[in-house]
Amino acid sequence: MNDASLPARPLLFTPMTIRGITLPNRTVVAPMVQYRARDGHPGDFHFVHLGKFALGRFGIVMTEATAVEARGRVTHGCPGIWSDEHIPAWRRITDYIRAEGSVPAMQLAHAGRKGATHRAQENTRPYDAKDAWPVVGPTTEPTSAGHHIPHALTAPEIADIVRAFADAARRAEAAGFDAIEIHSAHGYLLASFLSPICNTRNDQYGGDRAGRMRFPLEVTRAVRSVWPMHKPLFFRVSALDGADGWNLDDTVALALELKALGVDVVDCSSGGLTGTATAAPIPRHPGFQVPFAATVRKAGVPSMAVGLILDGPQAEKILRDGDADLIAIGRQALYDPFWALHAAEALGCDPGFGMWPDEYGWWLAKRSQSLVRA
Repeated sequence: MNDASLPARPLLFTPMTIRGITLPNRTVVAPMVQYRARDGHPGDFHFVHLGKFALGRFGIVMTEATAVEARGRVTHGCPGIWSDEHIPAWRRITDYIRAEGSVPAMQLAHAGRKGATHRAQENTRPYDAKDAWPVVGPTTEPTSAGHHIPHALTAPEIADIVRAFADAARRAEAAGFDAIEIHSAHGYLLASFLSPICNTRNDQYGGDRAGRMRFPLEVTRAVRSVWPMHKPLFFRVSALDGADGWNLDDTVALALELKALGVDVVDCSSGGLTGTATAAPIPRHPGFQVPFAATVRKAGVPSMAVGLILDGPQAEKILRDGDADLIAIGRQALYDPFWALHAAEALGCDPGFGMWPDEYGWWLAKRSQSLVRA
């Protein structure tokens, strides 16, 4: 893309208002597991980890998957929001993110049958009995051979988890978050109910697509009912489950139901139903999951694109082509926490480092002048 083709203000850096919250730009830090919490509590690591993305001027800074109950964690190091005791530590982080001009967001999650395992770096092998906790799922089928056998949730137990999501949303509000996302991707609890590969139930929470969507939709309805109406609600889905059970047509049908319940943006990832992968087994190339977001958006539901989006011009093209409303950056943000600012520079909308924190931008502008003179 050449400079002549760019609008006066790139879409990527045009503010966007969702309900009553205005995003300073269209960039989002995607949820990325870090495994550094203690008893669900975020600490100094999380303050620095998430805070640096606010310094990097991302529009939304989103937490990693945050468990709505203790058994909803993947590992002992996963953060939580299942107790009021978690609120103060999160509040410290949200206050800082907001003070830097970014929007703090939390992803609410339940690992389901993929819980009680070691970190991804340790191949998510299951914990020994002394370190594990009972995991749950739609049936007693484990996520893969050798993993914990889940307890098949009863209808009353499903209702308890719906309430746990709603309670977690209330705590997220008390902790100062301005947006939340329901995690229903990558084979975790809600995603495991969506796919007919692992949801072989024959009650009201299984069977046809409507039955398999029932639990995630009940969670959405409950969360939206307690989440302030002026604050956005996102929903992450695996647009393809990676096992040929849940497909893009199913995702569109779900997205339309979600929109009717008050979901503002559908976050389109893929895969993860079994094993450790968090993307469908399809060829990977820059923007390989963008077509999923594009399909959802063309159906009339705002969407977020994620997956190997590497730089500003690529992200800008996705927005200008109408393929997504927001751009989520994951591992590329780990590589470059100042990705958003570098994208603004590449798109020509911050030539004087004015978007940078003043403590950085003033010095960088002076250095730039020195380099020109040199």
